[in-house]
Amino acid sequence: MGFARVACRAQVGLSAPLVHVEVSLASGLPTFSIVGLPAMVVREAKERVRAALCNSRFEFPAGRITVNLAPAELPKEGGRFDLPIALGILLASRQLSGGPDGERASQPLREFYGELGLTGELKAVRGLLPAAAQARRAGNEIIVPRANAAEACAGAPELVRAADHLLEVCAHVAGTATLAAGGAPGATRSRSPGTGAALDLADVCGQLQAKRALAVAAAGGHSLLMIGPPGCGKSMLAQRLPGLLPPLSSAEALEVAAIASVSGLGFCHESLTERPFRAPHHSSSAPALVGGGVRARPGEISLAHHGVLFLDELPEFARAVLEALREPLETGTVSVARAALTVQYPAEFQLVAAMNPCPCGGLGDPAVSCRCTPAMVQRYRSRVSGPLIDRLDLHVDMPRVEAEDLDTVPGAGAGSAAAAAAVARARELQRARQGTCNARLADAELRRWCVPDESGRRVLEAAMRRGRLSARARQRVLKVARTIADLDGRPAISAREMSEAVMLRCLDRAAG
Repeated sequence: MGFARVACRAQVGLSAPLVHVEVSLASGLPTFSIVGLPAMVVREAKERVRAALCNSRFEFPAGRITVNLAPAELPKEGGRFDLPIALGILLASRQLSGGPDGERASQPLREFYGELGLTGELKAVRGLLPAAAQARRAGNEIIVPRANAAEACAGAPELVRAADHLLEVCAHVAGTATLAAGGAPGATRSRSPGTGAALDLADVCGQLQAKRALAVAAAGGHSLLMIGPPGCGKSMLAQRLPGLLPPLSSAEALEVAAIASVSGLGFCHESLTERPFRAPHHSSSAPALVGGGVRARPGEISLAHHGVLFLDELPEFARAVLEALREPLETGTVSVARAALTVQYPAEFQLVAAMNPCPCGGLGDPAVSCRCTPAMVQRYRSRVSGPLIDRLDLHVDMPRVEAEDLDTVPGAGAGSAAAAAAVARARELQRARQGTCNARLADAELRRWCVPDESGRRVLEAAMRRGRLSARARQRVLKVARTIADLDGRPAISAREMSEAVMLRCLDRAAG
């Protein structure tokens, strides 16, 4: 008879609840059972653990082996439980001495993670960053595969121990050879100079109004819709928006990295401080965009958290896919409900969308003969619902680029550096005044910080009468006007800022 308990953590969304891997050895016919709601990959750990122990010169116990993953009602998946199961068997069979989780309450736990190869080597596992962050809050030491050292160090740098093989972990538990803190030297790599050249706003020819709208969107965190013919620079402008945004803070970077860690993307230390830019294809399904699957994985809107979500050819997306964006745009979170569990992911993304003015793309272009009838144009634009258009802060018309603009020297115009500096000043002003960007202001804060003067109020009232602005559109115009004032360094919202905010909603003007 023998018993041992080893600590680990499961992965449920962005949370990492503690799991105790309990191993019991008993006499009887040889069996190996894993209970506690394990997924198929966890049940297959029996064969990996057996081969790893035998090939590491340990004796596999004969008799009944029962492994309980407690709490039993929590779903367990992934290969991360291989190492704790193997250690539990060695401790229960007295082939390994030492208490990995501490017998006394005063001792911190040791948490173990790793998939075992058949020869005992430790392989990387997915979604380790949330577990490392939780272990740091609890003050627990965390032992991980060396391939996960950089990811774990991002969440708990002083508590991480990395190993390449099961025997190294056993020596560390027994106290005969201690694993070094912080993982392998050089585990936290930095970006090499000259890689990933930044995209500059000066590379975009012409489109002065669209560039101004992009700077306003970056300064206030506003959503943006660009409407123009093919080849006018819509995608180029969208790709340059992340370069105008301020760098991620440490807390924001960890949130973004945690979402990438639990998704199929995986953790990438080189892009830890970069704002994400996601551009899903228009054939993407609703679960791919908002999240879903059997285990409720994060979707594109969560992968774009604190970054940019670019939807090119907006009317080509399925209607249900676009409608699924309405709630996350307002709340900044998304709840993914499945039969087994419900997971909430953050989704504070900045939406940038692009579309043609008509099916052929030539409407309003004097150089192109557009053959689309008004009914065809209406059907094309009605693929994007009015409530979704209402939630977009800026609508910008982009004309075809003229030949003389294309002949200008690349980089001759205002570049991203100057625009980013102005955006940073505006963001710092908003953070000092209200603690968040203007696009995230609640109604009560809007009435406090976005009050126009008399001239601005008259412009807004006229826009409400003639432009048929809804109540939501009115609120968004006020937020954009506040951002324009911040960007230009003006304390009050006057007729000048309000007029520009109204002009940057071309679809509302067209409706009026």
